[in-house]
Amino acid sequence: MEQKSTGNYRWTICGLMFFATTINYMDRQVIALLKPYLTTEFKWTSGDYADIEIAFKVAYALGMLGVGRVIDKLGTKIGYGIFAGLWSVAAVLHAAVTSTLGFIFARTFLGVTEAGNFPAAIKTTAEWFPRKERAFATGIFNSGSNIGAIIAPLSVPFIAETYGWQVAFIITGALGFVWLVLWFMIYQPPAQHKRLSKAEFDYIHSDVDDLAAVAVSADEPRITWRQLLVYKQTWAFVIGKFMTDPIWWFYLFWLPDFLNKQYGLGPTQVAVPVALVYVMSSFGSIGGGWLPLELMKRNWPVFNARKTSMLIYALLIIPIVLTQYLGSMNMWFAILLIGLAAAAHQAWSANIFTTVSDVFPKKAVASVTGIGGMAGGVGAVLLTLLVQKRMFVYYEKLNQLPKAYYIMFIICSLAYIAAWGIMFTLVRSSKPIKL
Repeated sequence: MEQKSTGNYRWTICGLMFFATTINYMDRQVIALLKPYLTTEFKWTSGDYADIEIAFKVAYALGMLGVGRVIDKLGTKIGYGIFAGLWSVAAVLHAAVTSTLGFIFARTFLGVTEAGNFPAAIKTTAEWFPRKERAFATGIFNSGSNIGAIIAPLSVPFIAETYGWQVAFIITGALGFVWLVLWFMIYQPPAQHKRLSKAEFDYIHSDVDDLAAVAVSADEPRITWRQLLVYKQTWAFVIGKFMTDPIWWFYLFWLPDFLNKQYGLGPTQVAVPVALVYVMSSFGSIGGGWLPLELMKRNWPVFNARKTSMLIYALLIIPIVLTQYLGSMNMWFAILLIGLAAAAHQAWSANIFTTVSDVFPKKAVASVTGIGGMAGGVGAVLLTLLVQKRMFVYYEKLNQLPKAYYIMFIICSLAYIAAWGIMFTLVRSSKPIKL
């Protein structure tokens, strides 16, 4: 946040993105927290629940491929608003579902529409922040995913117990409409915003050649996926997301099960350990954006600051392979190692998103983010099929489930350093791309 004289209105916009991301993650988590109630009512098997989750992930992955194009075409104000409104409708509609098939359809609708959050937020960040601040801003709004993961288990079961599971879906879904009102009241692009000072506008557009891009004509020929896939920078982002996003999904959906199977913790007993993991993740998300900003303030080039920071975060994840060994001495050692890995993931995530706005013009940011998000979703689906449907079932039959978790922790420990190696072999500078 450079000089106070430049103004700080851009951080108000960052706060709106944080709020949206918090709601986004709350809405996707509600069904997991209501699973005991829904299993009883709809007689779900483990396979039924797996099918419902796979439907969400497939829809999310496919949605990512298209939403970026829509947001680049409509702009951030209308695009973000449309997707937030639609995912809120999808979340509320869960309350009207009366069958397992109905939940598959509802989750599919939710997955497609929730895919709009990150492409819209990354594009908004590119419009409102200079390059050196983007990872920090991304880290702040991305920490909303952790806050959502903390708030949901503290509120949703209470609502369901008191008022019923339908009301839990309605209340959490309705929060999106509150955000929608605030978004349309507050948001305008920087060039049109009356509350943005000229000094802050100039600071936002202080990157080389950035001011010239402000006046780009809306009639310019649209950018196609084929054009974007020509660039190594696109493929570096796609590969990085494909290799690391599934690890985060693994933490989200398997941490309670791991604590249950490994340490015998019941549904209420896992709340504190899980909350601790996501509290640590929040610090990782914000700290992950702070480090490259500090390096840039010390006159490090953007590319070197980003590359070094991401290497540090990749190395911090490697100790997760010791989770079960140290956890055999004390469960909290395992929780802290998983928390460290989750925090490092969020730090990594804040920076990998920013690699897109480092090199691509603002008009293409949402499209590239969507392509990479789709790759991450595909990776998550493949991990679910291999882990939930294959490896875990196999080892569970052998009564050797800890082996399955050990293999997964090895995969977690190596995924990021491998992704880092591939990404920065493909891309050796952050020279802006001219489309």
